[in-house]
Parts: sequence; structure tokens; C-alpha cells
Amino acid sequence: MNLFIKSLFDTVFGLILLILLLPVFIVFGILIKLDSKGPVFFKQVRIGKDEKPFKIYKFRSMVDKAEEIGLGRNLSKDDSRITKLGNFLRNWSLDELPQIINIAKGDMSFIGPRPTLDYQVKAYNDVQRKRLLMKPGVTGWAQVNGRNSLTWEKRIEYDVWYVENYSLWLDFKILLRTFKVALLREGLYGEDGINDDFV
Repeated sequence: MNLFIKSLFDTVFGLILLILLLPVFIVFGILIKLDSKGPVFFKQVRIGKDEKPFKIYKFRSMVDKAEEIGLGRNLSKDDSRITKLGNFLRNWSLDELPQIINIAKGDMSFIGPRPTLDYQVKAYNDVQRKRLLMKPGVTGWAQVNGRNSLTWEKRIEYDVWYVENYSLWLDFKILLRTFKVALLREGLYGEDGINDDFV
């Protein structure tokens, strides 16, 4: 019943937010196009619930095809690939807004383990694979307990704990703590301003 209520909440509020935020999407889209060359959205295949792949959407905050240059998949605080507008979007987590599209489509939830990449999943052990038993979220237990300042091992540990201890009350606590994390811009980058690489 808890999971049914969670899914219903995601679908209904996802669609409502998508409609309400459409003007914001249009404004950000125009600003992104004016700021740098490339598409408005950054799209990437991620692995969701039950290891089902899906295409995630974010506002593009870096130069086009950034993964092919510099640090590749990794990121640093002073990364030259981040655009001027992109720096603002990332600092306030606004680049994540298009994931509401993923929520409305049923690929993601508002709250859950962050969606992962295929090469990471291939390295999981049986315990770590438990984080794939629930839909990935825009925010989650690992996000409000350190975010990118955590090692990947610790992030996955938090996500598995969330899956094993899920409740609607836990989701509510994560939602409240997310506002604090976003406003204070906590855990945007790892130690020394460089995000921990997945190994």
C-alpha cells in the first residue's frame, strides 16, 4: 500500500508540476541556448528499477559533448566545461528539474536512490544491487546525508538502507531535508572540489 501511494503521488504531482513549470522550462531553454552552443537538455541512458534502462533528462549545464573532453564522466568544482549559466543551475540543483519528465513517464520517483550508469551496475555485488529494487529518485537518503561528498561505496550503502527501511514517513523526512541541502548547497562536490570517481 505504501508503494502504491508513493507511485500515485509521483504520477499525479509529476504531471501537475510539469504543467506548472512549463514556463520555467521555456525560459531556461532560451537562456541555455543563448549561453552556449548545444542542446537544451542533457540526455543520458541510466539504469532504473529492476535494471531497466531509461533516458534521463537534465538541463545542459556543461559544454556540448563534455564527456568526451577534460575529466570525462568525473567533475570538479572549477571545471572549465561548466557554462556560466550551468554553474548557476548546478549550484541550486535546477539542472535536475527536467527529471520531472522522467517522473511523469514513470521512469523515476521524487525520492529514491539516484539513477546509476550501466558500467557501475556491472560492478555491484548482490547487496549493492538492492538499490535497484526501487525506482530511482531526484533526491534520496544518500543525497541528504552527504551527496557528492560521500564515496560511492557510502552512497550505495545509504541507498540500500533506504530500500530496506522504506516508509512514507522516511520519504517525507527526505523531502524536508532536501530543501535544506539545496538551499545551503551542501555536498555539491567531493573532497578538494573533485567528485569521487566510481571504482
